Amino acid sequence: MTFARLYWISRNFIKYWSPVILWMGVIFWMSSGMFSSENTSHIIIPLLGYLFPSFSPQTLELIHGLIRKTGHVTEYFILGLFFFRAFRGASLQPWSLRWSIYAITGVALYALSDEFHQSFVATRDASIVDVGIDSAGGVLSQIAITLWNFHCWK
Repeated sequence: MTFARLYWISRNFIKYWSPVILWMGVIFWMSSGMFSSENTSHIIIPLLGYLFPSFSPQTLELIHGLIRKTGHVTEYFILGLFFFRAFRGASLQPWSLRWSIYAITGVALYALSDEFHQSFVATRDASIVDVGIDSAGGVLSQIAITLWNFHCWK
C-alpha cells in the first residue's frame, strides 16, 4: 500500500468516523452517575415546579421522566446521523438502504453496550426499555434522512 493511499484512508477515517467516536464518548459520559435520574431530579424538578407551580409532584416527576427519555431519543438520533454519514463516507450516492440498516444496527449495539455500562454505575439502572428508546432514536434519524433525501430528489 502506498503512502498516498494510506494517507487518504486515514484522513477519511478521521473525517467520517471521529464524529461517531466523539459522540459515543459524550453518550458514555452522560451515562455516568452525574446524569442519573436521582441527580437530574434535583435540578429539573425544582425548575419545573417554579415554571409550573400548580403542577402536582407526580406531574413534575412524569415530566422529568419524559425529558430524560427525550434526551435518550435525541442522543441516539444524533448518533444515527453520524453513523449514516460514516457509512456513506465519500460516496456520491446520497442514500442507500444498506447505510441506514448499518446505522440502525450500530445505534442498537451501542445502546446495548451503554446499558451494560450503566449496570456498573451505582446510581444507574440497566434497562432493555431504554435500549428500545435509544434504538427508536436511531430509527427516527434514518427516517429523517430518508425523507430528506427523497424530498431533495424530486
